[in-house]
Amino acid sequence: MDFMDNVNLILQNKIFKDALMKNMECEEHRKFCCHDLTHFLDVARIAYIVNLENKFNLKKEVIYAAAILHDIGRWMEYKEGIPHHIASVRLASTILSQCNFKEDDTSQIIESISQHRDNNIKRSKLSEIIYLGDKLSRNCFYCSSYGECKWSEEKKNNRLKY
Repeated sequence: MDFMDNVNLILQNKIFKDALMKNMECEEHRKFCCHDLTHFLDVARIAYIVNLENKFNLKKEVIYAAAILHDIGRWMEYKEGIPHHIASVRLASTILSQCNFKEDDTSQIIESISQHRDNNIKRSKLSEIIYLGDKLSRNCFYCSSYGECKWSEEKKNNRLKY
């Protein structure tokens, strides 16, 4: 098995694909940042670069799985009012169990998804790089809706780093 085979299983997973489509449907007319596969992969790639630069030695497969699943429950926030990090944990738990992830890897991934929104907590290295990747993946400096965005100036990503 290739070291990214389980991540590729996520991409082919029915629950994942259905949730991704629901995210896209809910955000069809959204003018702000979307929660689609492009965003997920941007987060994964940035998180992986941060991992390499800091010599954290986290598994590439675990980083990619966490990034790909961190916002997969966004549609549930729109439709059911469930905070998306909680909805994403629920969906990710089922998806990971169907995609051959080891229990310790699954625990790390689930923890990072649950913590990717809050900046005021002590996080694991994986949680920290998913949080950073999520914020740094946003091209606020080039956004046509910059002035309408509800993010504070401190939160907006106003410069290119990765």
